[in-house]
Amino acid sequence: MTVASPQLLTRFDVPGPRYTSYPTADRFVEAFGESDYVLALQQRKLGSVAKALPLSIYVHILFCESLCYYCACNKIITKHPERADVYLRYLSREVELHTAHCGIGQVVSQLHLGGGSPTFLSNEGLRDLMHMLRRSFTLAPDGEYSIEVDPRTVDEGRLALLAELGFNRLSFGVQDFDAEVQKAVHRIQPAEQVFALVASARALGFESINVDLIYGLPRQTPESFDRTLAQVAQLRPDRIALYAYAHLPDRFKPQRRIVTADLPVASSKVTMLARSLEAFSEAGYVYVGMDHFALPNDALAIAKRQGRLHRNFQGYSTQPDCDLIGLGVSAIGRVGATYSQNAKTLDDYYDHLNRGQLPVVRGLALTRDDLVRRSVIMALMCQGELLFEPMEQAWLLDFRQYFSAELTKLEEMAEQGLVVLNAEGVQVTDMGWYFVRGIAMVFDRYLQADRNRARFSRII
Repeated sequence: MTVASPQLLTRFDVPGPRYTSYPTADRFVEAFGESDYVLALQQRKLGSVAKALPLSIYVHILFCESLCYYCACNKIITKHPERADVYLRYLSREVELHTAHCGIGQVVSQLHLGGGSPTFLSNEGLRDLMHMLRRSFTLAPDGEYSIEVDPRTVDEGRLALLAELGFNRLSFGVQDFDAEVQKAVHRIQPAEQVFALVASARALGFESINVDLIYGLPRQTPESFDRTLAQVAQLRPDRIALYAYAHLPDRFKPQRRIVTADLPVASSKVTMLARSLEAFSEAGYVYVGMDHFALPNDALAIAKRQGRLHRNFQGYSTQPDCDLIGLGVSAIGRVGATYSQNAKTLDDYYDHLNRGQLPVVRGLALTRDDLVRRSVIMALMCQGELLFEPMEQAWLLDFRQYFSAELTKLEEMAEQGLVVLNAEGVQVTDMGWYFVRGIAMVFDRYLQADRNRARFSRII
């Protein structure tokens, strides 16, 4: 695996979208509401696509027992587990409203529980949730069923329950093994605890285990993060997600508890990233794209080799491109040529459901240009290759003419060794994969029009 130089990493240390969708969620509008979403569900039910393409489902469990200072997720901190019981009853109502419009028993090939902390739910709550979903949908036997796990909320018995309920993939939130860093972000979880849980998960037969890491946290240094990287290499999860911490205290209130003086300087962050890339390469991990790494025999690495990689609101996936139903507070969905997002507060979410309405409060109906550019951006993000002729045949356009300005901008990236431009198309180089967000940004019409990138996390 080619490793990017610190100089190149520094040059591309700019804000940019993660492209879990195009257009990105900040482009959603309140003019798109429940009636528009219902129409999309009904069109899916009536169309042949409902029989051809399985569904993906995302469930947002927004409760956590304690506050992590770095967190930018939509969550509620509470010590009252009964609040989750009420939430599950409303989730059941939302599921019933969905099946009323799109039918019962549609096949689901991908399910992801995120948050918050999904493992905030009690054992009975987890059973109730999965029973609710199986009652309304058909979970494919070869599907991907994953859940985000807070190591502080599970033991071997709870992992066994997750396996019994049908989950086959786990994602452990580690962030950093250093005790001082954990103290600074208010998330204490000894390495020994994580190692024991991963060993238990392997013994229980989970197909893939992911570990989340964050660099740029308070009190981190390149040397301290080296120690965490060494421990992760020893832990050897199937997948690693490495994220850059974005300090935005004006937008995310919990981050105001972080002492700004404790944050590493920009040069230290770049050093941490460069060393991480080198460490993962030496440990035998494949760079899948953006922040994701996988062992060569993991399904994600295999999908990349075979050109079957896809991308949705949960990130990279091996599952074919399909409609996504988002359940719960702030959950985002995609049905047909539309995006939708649920109410972002618990009260607003409950209020919509009490009135018998799906809690969609914003979204977007994609234009033809949106769809064309989405196909271009996803080809770059997933396959690292953009072929002109298939794109022209699919969309009945002259690619070089339609994207003449964008291709001119790519010429500079070609000179930097990030892409190869020729008569057939655009190829992302091994080095270019590290900066694929920046390459995709060239084709983002909205971003190029307003230049307001401050809302996004940094590429590096």
